[in-house]
Amino acid sequence: MALALDPAAQDLLFREAHTAHTFTGDPVSEEQIAAVYDLVKLAPTAFNQSPLRITLVQSTQARERLVARMAEGNRPKTATAPMTAILSVDLHFHERLPELLPTAPHIKDAHFSEQGPREAAGTFNATLQAGYFLLGVRAAGLAAGPMTGFDAAGVDKEFFGDGRQATLLVVNIGRPGADAYRPRAPRLESAEAITTV
Repeated sequence: MALALDPAAQDLLFREAHTAHTFTGDPVSEEQIAAVYDLVKLAPTAFNQSPLRITLVQSTQARERLVARMAEGNRPKTATAPMTAILSVDLHFHERLPELLPTAPHIKDAHFSEQGPREAAGTFNATLQAGYFLLGVRAAGLAAGPMTGFDAAGVDKEFFGDGRQATLLVVNIGRPGADAYRPRAPRLESAEAITTV
């Protein structure tokens, strides 16, 4: 069965897109990232939660602070990427739920009054939003290099000292440079991943 999405768009988002490891010097603007967010914020989450927070690391000083907390293999590309974003979860996301879910404002206290369930839900939905964000970066014609190789506690302390946010991913963003992509690794076939009961 044919997909509704144009084949060129399928290629842009999936088939021809890879995790980028090098980037050109072309700048990436805050406006481009805002446009990405304004698109992907419309994707679904539970109870219309919006726990994802995006911190753009642009100044030389901030970049140096982040690079120092990256795993060794991730430092050079993070130091030279045109734009780097720290994707984090706002652990107090529930405070905005009455505004974001006006049809059911009671959800804030009914489901998220306790810290454990609140943080679990926030982390899950922020991670879901992070996936949407990566696709949004690709939709903007840019390449993304998401990384989990970093000192998360160190990044949190350096950039989110009040404990309100917890880092999920660090993403380098830009136009792919020379030898940006590694060969495509295998994926499971649909018959291996889908079960009908």
